[in-house]
Amino acid sequence: MSAPPPVLLLDVDGVLNAVRTDLPEGWRRGTYNGYVLSWDPTVIARLRELHESGRVELQWLTTWTERADELLAEPMGLPRGLRTHSRDGVLPTGFGGELRGLSGWWKLAAARAFAEAEPDRRIVWIDDDLAEQAADTSEWLAANGHVLVVAPDFATGLTHAELDRVEAWLADPG
Repeated sequence: MSAPPPVLLLDVDGVLNAVRTDLPEGWRRGTYNGYVLSWDPTVIARLRELHESGRVELQWLTTWTERADELLAEPMGLPRGLRTHSRDGVLPTGFGGELRGLSGWWKLAAARAFAEAEPDRRIVWIDDDLAEQAADTSEWLAANGHVLVVAPDFATGLTHAELDRVEAWLADPG
């Protein structure tokens, strides 16, 4: 039996949804649950290909929680039915913004819980708030070299250069 692929923990706002007013050529825009989202379908296609080829297993780690699968996956071009990590019982339904917990960042707790549950799996974590949360995350990340973090600029979203970095990391098992 072969080992499961690395997991790619994926945020929406600031990653797939670039928070911008201009719409670059080829980009798409839609309104979901009252929020206007803008995305680059070529970036989404690369993420989908990484997942469908078995190089990674995409999982949602976003305040959109299950709504990412219900509302965003198909229109953006991602597969439905991806595993979703959520902040148990705290997030209002359909909330698309970022929340901070009183005892730390809930997404770090979710990433840590996943890493502890599956210690042999490599993890790619893409979230625009990772840079902002460096004080909370740096100690854990320093102790977990099997985790690659990518913190896109929220106004630009995930770029092909950042995906190139992810693919290079995936290609180097050491």
